[in-house]
Amino acid sequence: MGSFKKTLLGFIVVAAISSGISIALFSTLQKNSGNSLAATDTTVNASYATPTGFTTTVSKPAVETDFTVAAANTVNGVVSIKSTVMQQQRQSGSMEEEFFKFFFGQGSREYKPQPRIGMGSGVIISEDGYIVTNNHVIEGADKIEVTLNDKRTFTATLVGTDPTTDIALLKIDADGLPVVRFGDSDKLQVGEWVLAVGNPFQLNSTVTAGIVSAKSRNLGMISANNTLGIESFIQTDAAVNPGNSGGALVNTAGELVGINTAIYSETGNYAGYSFAIPTSIVSKVITDLKQYGTVQRAMLGVVIREMNDELAKEKNIELRKGVYVEEVSERSAAMEAGIKEGDIIVSINDVATPTVAVLQEQVARYRPGDKVKVEFVRGKEKKSADATLKNSYGNTDVTKAMNIDMLGATLKEADDAVKAKLNIRGGVEVADVKEGQFKKSGIRKGFIILDINGERIARVQDVEKVFQVIMKSGTADKVMFIKGLYPNGKAGYYAVPLSE
Repeated sequence: MGSFKKTLLGFIVVAAISSGISIALFSTLQKNSGNSLAATDTTVNASYATPTGFTTTVSKPAVETDFTVAAANTVNGVVSIKSTVMQQQRQSGSMEEEFFKFFFGQGSREYKPQPRIGMGSGVIISEDGYIVTNNHVIEGADKIEVTLNDKRTFTATLVGTDPTTDIALLKIDADGLPVVRFGDSDKLQVGEWVLAVGNPFQLNSTVTAGIVSAKSRNLGMISANNTLGIESFIQTDAAVNPGNSGGALVNTAGELVGINTAIYSETGNYAGYSFAIPTSIVSKVITDLKQYGTVQRAMLGVVIREMNDELAKEKNIELRKGVYVEEVSERSAAMEAGIKEGDIIVSINDVATPTVAVLQEQVARYRPGDKVKVEFVRGKEKKSADATLKNSYGNTDVTKAMNIDMLGATLKEADDAVKAKLNIRGGVEVADVKEGQFKKSGIRKGFIILDINGERIARVQDVEKVFQVIMKSGTADKVMFIKGLYPNGKAGYYAVPLSE
């Protein structure tokens, strides 16, 4: 019994000493840290005793995001854009004029141009005044004004536009401007914080925050009006409203990752989601516009559909991700690479293409003449081929910007004497004809243009606008169908091709 008491006393002494050491060690750790373990900014990976085959990992808590630096680096590089479109509007006539019109014809009323004002945003991308915005912000504008965050206002020159991606490039005469530097939209991850910076409702320098909700989103918004439209939007829940179009989407480092373009809404105002064109597309487009005056559009030459369960069952295909080739164009890059109808394209240059939007975005990064590796599945076999991309004309030549000077004509508004003689209210006179498309088509000096492609022509600007609309269209054959009169009253009808 005495032996048992000695043993028990020994255990008690050992336990007391161990407890004392543990308490002393814990107190020392607390004094050294000065904070609780939850506040440490060092990642702690600790494994606990758990049922066999399971491991619990404790990682550092999320750090609160600070947007102030990103906002400060961006607001001065985002501008307000005012576009003015002059629309023809007929003046109201008096009761006397209406009486004479009823019995004797149109009377003497004239069409007067009335301004229509549009507001949007833009992003300064170079210190010497290059600004990127959306095409729909400045489309058809007779005048474009840019107001900086420091309240200075400039008249902007339109360098070029690309309706297929809804991008436009402007230039103002200024130096030493604040710039929003480009980031890499490819590195954006779903769930990452982003800021939308712009001028909604004419509220200058507005910053909103959200997260990336999805990538490579195709809305069918651009392609609905343009057969060559490219959509691969970054979807966010950052609030974007009318006036934000053309503004910056930036990451938390203040780097440009997208151009805000659209919202999903039934009311026209923000309703939960906004969409931006990624810089992977923007940078290629503006480089082409600056260097060539037009975008060098590369084409694979296929008609495609997105793979889904319904299509897979219809075609008896096991694969559910990829882009299904419905048709291969003659003499296209795809045909020369050996791609056939029924193939499923799964990657371009080792980048997976699970959707049509991703495939379009990848091809849009290249120019005609560039070679890409295309991986595709035929039946159950995976294949690879090199394709040399082509332009819309089926070759690898550089496409030149089409300027209205190619018409080879000096134009002016028809004077009152001509209008009275021909009994017309307005029109544009061909004052002189040089070498160009007008001369090739047979249009002679003195011809009065009254209509182009169904649009009434009253001013020289009307001709320029119709010309630009035709050149921006997605159709391969671009033609001006012109109606008008010669001074002797003889009618003239011409088809003027807009190609060199």
